[in-house]
Amino acid sequence: MIQSLTRPDGETLALKRVEGGGPTVLWIGGFRSDMEGTKALALDAAARERGWSFVRYDHFAHGASSGDWRQATIGRWREDAIGLIDALDGPVIPVGSSMGGWVALLAALARPERMAGLVLVNPAQDFTERLMWPSLPDHVRQTILRDGEATITEPGLGEYVLTQRMFEEARDWLLLDAPIAIPAPVHVLQGRADDTVPWAHAMRLAERLTGGDVRLDLIEGGDHRLSTPRDLERLIAAVEAMRGSSPV
Repeated sequence: MIQSLTRPDGETLALKRVEGGGPTVLWIGGFRSDMEGTKALALDAAARERGWSFVRYDHFAHGASSGDWRQATIGRWREDAIGLIDALDGPVIPVGSSMGGWVALLAALARPERMAGLVLVNPAQDFTERLMWPSLPDHVRQTILRDGEATITEPGLGEYVLTQRMFEEARDWLLLDAPIAIPAPVHVLQGRADDTVPWAHAMRLAERLTGGDVRLDLIEGGDHRLSTPRDLERLIAAVEAMRGSSPV
């Protein structure tokens, strides 16, 4: 059953919940993905089998949540994740995939006392500045700078608008130029064959994280989705281990 969390401006976040014990495992999905993806569903099934408390949701302007895509920014997605954490009881374990990894890190910095640990899958912190903008064709960048937006089409993501506002606002939330002080343990699962978020990007994150234990698994042959049966087993095991290491 889809539930919703109403935000201060009246927009709603669609979410699904599995009741259980221990820290709440919070799925934070990627850019233009929703809570019905392979990894989210695998964690939902694991939660039901293993008695986890689990929540998955759709970002603003994603999936079943409301919102105008042209108003979507990293800061908005961060605020919504924090709002959802604030609406939950007890400690949480954010599980962030791709852009969701960036959002999870930002939420952990804002609510460090709520973190029992983080599990990040091919995390894409700073992707707007370091990965996406440099990779865009020059004519698309020029269109964004001239018109404030451009429409692009990508395999798997469909046709969508990239706004100048998103790129500019994201600069307020860049992480990799300074230490990232998160006291909770962080476990990163990174595909070595990921051609969207290169494994060196995860190495840079591991170097910047301070305050808690950091584990980085470089998965030979792993792509950006990390959704093979073996990958899903690895993800579920990482979350289970994080739950087991939580002091609560």
